[in-house]
Amino acid sequence: QVQLVESGGGLVQPGGSLRLSCAASGSIFSINPMGWYRQAPGKERELVAVITRGGSTSYADSVKGRFTISRDNAKNTVYLQMNTLKREDTAVYYCNVVSASVRYWGQGTQVTVSS
Repeated sequence: QVQLVESGGGLVQPGGSLRLSCAASGSIFSINPMGWYRQAPGKERELVAVITRGGSTSYADSVKGRFTISRDNAKNTVYLQMNTLKREDTAVYYCNVVSASVRYWGQGTQVTVSS
């Protein structure tokens, strides 16, 4: 089993920034990839960004140029730096990792962009 602990969500004004973190622990075996999803009220969960162990990244079109995903393999931690936040970024953000072909989800952290 892999446990994921997320942190960094909160309330921020439009144009502001937040940094999410997700630390993996437990029976970890070559976690790859690591990523972030989000789910807004009344909408389906969607992929935000993903990063491979080698550092290759992919982003949803809606966040390209504003969000940056990174990871620290030694700490089994993935980060999401979110800049120039918009109201439409409001959602619960979920960390997601794959370890030994099993997908794990974090508990979710709320990000609210509002003035």
